[in-house]
Parts: sequence; C-alpha cells; structure tokens
Amino acid sequence: MKAVVKMMVLAAGLLSLSACSSWVYRIDIPQGNFLEQKDIDKLRVAMTKEQVKFVLGTPVAANAFDNDTWHYFYALKGGRGDNFEKQLIVEFKDNKLQDIKGDFKKSDDFNTPLDI
Repeated sequence: MKAVVKMMVLAAGLLSLSACSSWVYRIDIPQGNFLEQKDIDKLRVAMTKEQVKFVLGTPVAANAFDNDTWHYFYALKGGRGDNFEKQLIVEFKDNKLQDIKGDFKKSDDFNTPLDI
C-alpha cells in the first residue's frame, strides 16, 4: 500500500514539474545575413560583385555551379515560437549587378548606375 502511495506522489510530482516547462527561457537563434531595406536601397544596377559584397556582406549560400547568383538568407527561430525569415537573391551578368529578387523591394534608384 505504501508503495502505491509513493508511486502516486512521484507521478503527481513529475506531472507538476512538466507544467513548468513554459517558464524555461529559450533563446532566439539567428542564422544568416541580417539585411534591412536601407541596405537594399544602396544597391544599383551595374555595381561590381565587390561593391555588392561591401554593401551587403558575403552571401550565406554560395552556388558552386552558378557564381553569378548569390543568395542572402536570414532566419530567426524565436524562443517563444515567433519565427522570421527573409531572403534576397542577387543576380550578376559579366561581373555586374543585373537584378535582385526576394522579400525586399527595389529602390526607385536601382536602375540608375552609380557612375552617372
């Protein structure tokens, strides 16, 4: 009889501890290149790869088969379940910036080269 009571007390204790798991602090886990719209607004058509890398940083994913497409990706896995993702694809032709695609909008000045 005492063994049954001990088991029930132990089971009740374990169940009450599992309810406390929501109190545990979980850290946010950022991965990739964090970009803001103000960074994207600095991009202009015909910029060199070096200029783009200076503005945005080194891309997170390199394509061994297509050196003219760069992928910038940012993901934040929130500790409380609030996840966030953004991506930017930068395309080059003849070592010059051709186009950008993704979750950011092009600036109004994107199609105006810097040399003008």
